Amino acid sequence: MNLKKVFTNVGSLQLYQLMRFTTFLIISILFTKSQMSKADIGLFEVFLFIAGFVSFFWVTGIIQSFLSLTHSNKAFDRRGAMTKHKSPEIFNAFIVLMVFSVLVFLIGLGLRGNFVVYDMGGNIPYINLLLAYILLSNPPVLIEYIYLIRNKPNSIFVYGIITYSIQLVLVLIPVFKNMDFLWSLAGLVVISAIRMIWVVVLVFKYAKFEFSWDYIKEHLTLAAPLIVSALLSGSAQYIDGIVITRALDVDRFAIFRYGAKELPLTIILAHGLSNAMISEIGKHDGLNKSMDVIRHQSRRLMHFLFPISIVTMLLSRWFYPIVFNPEFLRSADVFMMYLLLIIPRLVFPQTLLIGLKKTKIIMIASGIEIILNVLLSIYLVRYYGTVGVALATVIVYIFEKGFLIWFNYYRLHIPPKRYIPLKTYVVYTFLIILTFVLIDHRIIDIH
Repeated sequence: MNLKKVFTNVGSLQLYQLMRFTTFLIISILFTKSQMSKADIGLFEVFLFIAGFVSFFWVTGIIQSFLSLTHSNKAFDRRGAMTKHKSPEIFNAFIVLMVFSVLVFLIGLGLRGNFVVYDMGGNIPYINLLLAYILLSNPPVLIEYIYLIRNKPNSIFVYGIITYSIQLVLVLIPVFKNMDFLWSLAGLVVISAIRMIWVVVLVFKYAKFEFSWDYIKEHLTLAAPLIVSALLSGSAQYIDGIVITRALDVDRFAIFRYGAKELPLTIILAHGLSNAMISEIGKHDGLNKSMDVIRHQSRRLMHFLFPISIVTMLLSRWFYPIVFNPEFLRSADVFMMYLLLIIPRLVFPQTLLIGLKKTKIIMIASGIEIILNVLLSIYLVRYYGTVGVALATVIVYIFEKGFLIWFNYYRLHIPPKRYIPLKTYVVYTFLIILTFVLIDHRIIDIH
């Protein structure tokens, strides 16, 4: 079978990100089925939390700005040359990722005796492994996007299958062989090292070794607003937690945390579509073609994800007490509210803006979002408790996407119907809101 006839760039990137989520989900589930203590499982989660927290925002900004510059930039303005010749953009993007990774590593090395995470302070267990993981795990994020811009969707799929299969083996075998938990963490470092070798091989294969300070300045100028935006958006959940602990109590905070979860498929598939299309916008006549693809692909996602979200919403009050325990039934109400985040997730005005290099407006929108989130959360928590904080999150996310859609229309003269399947979107939005209202008023009550 010719895999090129099966996979598209969009589909392969979405599938790759689904592999990543599934791999960590399988690891989490099997850990609970093993002889591992809760303390060790907690350490594993803290390990991943710290690594993600200190990296996610700058990796997001660097990758998205790289994608928008792949086919059009001031230093190497060679439209369409990316897929035919070796690329200096890849080399310089790799350098930027390496520099950021080394800086974070060195900062962590200097502060390793002063970390405070949850109730752990001073010398966090396995801190050296954590720093090695941070150093090695971030530059390889470039791999799937090198394959993306080289139009090799089958390679994205093969790369994901190989590396995530190895990751499962390296992380799980030590646990089920009753080895020290240290070896599972070491397994994460080893697979990161393998991915690092892989990305270096790809850089030698596809990159032109031409350092350009002009390109890096353009890259970082474009990335800075995206980095700030990702950092602000990522801090929203921590702000929600602070509001709840100040206004309510620790028990209510636990109820909120267990319910404050989106449908993972929605995030994964929407993120994959958005990133896959950013680089296409910079091509000759790429904007018009990309908007057609975004409209078509987002309609497909709506037909798939909205029904799943509606069914999940209908069953949430039934399965939450089963999956957790009856004390967390109230978490289902928060979860149902978070399912409404599918409404802003499945429209993509930000994709066009990043592709067109209009990143400052995204940072402004994220700043407004954070301010509104704080004010609305403080106001609504008094009347609706934890559900009020979740409602504030939904409102500000919808506002942010609405603001970006407005900017595209009035400043860039791009009507929403060019990249949003409006009829499909309006119908599904109405249906999921109606479902929520019927459940909330106990007109439909499945439990």
